Amino acid sequence: MYNFNFHNPTQIFFGKDRLTELSNVVPEGVNILIIYGGGSVVKFGTLDKVKSALTNRTLFEFGGVEPNPHYDTLMKAVEMVKKHKIDFLLAVGGGSVIDGTKFIALASTCSQSESLSLLFKGVSAVPGIKALPFGTVLTLPATGSEMNSGAVVSHGESKYVVMSPMVYPKFSFLDPSITFTLPDTQVANGVVDAFVHVIEQYITFPSAATFQDSTAEGILRNLIEIGRKTIDHPTDYDLRANLVWNATMALNGLIGAGVPQDWSTHMIGHELTALFGVDHAKSLAIVLPSLWEIRKTQKRDKLIQYAERVWGIKELNDDIKIELAISKTRDFFESLGIKTKLSDYGIKAVDIDKVINGLKNKGFTGLSETKDLTLDISRKILENAL
Repeated sequence: MYNFNFHNPTQIFFGKDRLTELSNVVPEGVNILIIYGGGSVVKFGTLDKVKSALTNRTLFEFGGVEPNPHYDTLMKAVEMVKKHKIDFLLAVGGGSVIDGTKFIALASTCSQSESLSLLFKGVSAVPGIKALPFGTVLTLPATGSEMNSGAVVSHGESKYVVMSPMVYPKFSFLDPSITFTLPDTQVANGVVDAFVHVIEQYITFPSAATFQDSTAEGILRNLIEIGRKTIDHPTDYDLRANLVWNATMALNGLIGAGVPQDWSTHMIGHELTALFGVDHAKSLAIVLPSLWEIRKTQKRDKLIQYAERVWGIKELNDDIKIELAISKTRDFFESLGIKTKLSDYGIKAVDIDKVINGLKNKGFTGLSETKDLTLDISRKILENAL
């Protein structure tokens, strides 16, 4: 196991009917900007519940944050923050809204040129930058953004990762019942997103991290067990509560502490989303099985472990274990209604060059936990996914 530091300052309020407690954790007498996405939080009353809990504060609203939040949209919110002297941000939504709020929290404390620098070059490129405090009300379990310090923001045809310990949420409210009204496809996306978050921290190479491995395996087994069930039974509180908590724990730093991490699937998948509009989770479902088929040798030991401990595969032949584990993973994604081939989304062989050029332009020429996944290998993964 590697040396590591672990610190997660986000306070979690989990369970039914907790939104009235917002008044206990949001300062009184401050200007608050409530940030949300489409109209679902309005349609289903979540926004009204949030606002009714925040008396003795001056409230402003900013709606319209897109899936894969766009830089230009977020900068309009930054203008509101500066105009109205906002003291506190509150994200009401899923991962995109929370990611966008993280960027707004940073960009509101610097100039527009500096905000571009922190997007393209990272937070370290803006010396002395600070962040506004913010909290979240989660409406879609998927990304884990409600309890981590990362965000993904779109600019043009590219997606950029922004990381900073300054953008851990101060608190997050996780009420599973709020998620009952989600469309099936969004729930399925959430299951796959959480699943692949775990995989990127687990299917690498052995590092003698038994706690991290066994916790990761537990989350994977849980998601396999409840994934289809919570789609078919959207108002079953216990099923949805377990999805919410597993998705949060998948990417809050716990299982990634002290172990090698990959993220190749995400980096390639981001290009599919940016270029072709494929949902983030669906891009992951396309790339992951294909990547494993190409990288079986490099990931052999952990794929065997995954086959045995997550899928319970008892075949004596290790090669068969690996093949079955990959097949079962693809079947799991498909069972959720998520297709796993590029052709399912109208993406053809001639489009692969665009993806490779996107990776090259961002410097993603040596991906994986060992930095040996070249552009040529990325191309093979995509060709194999056709």
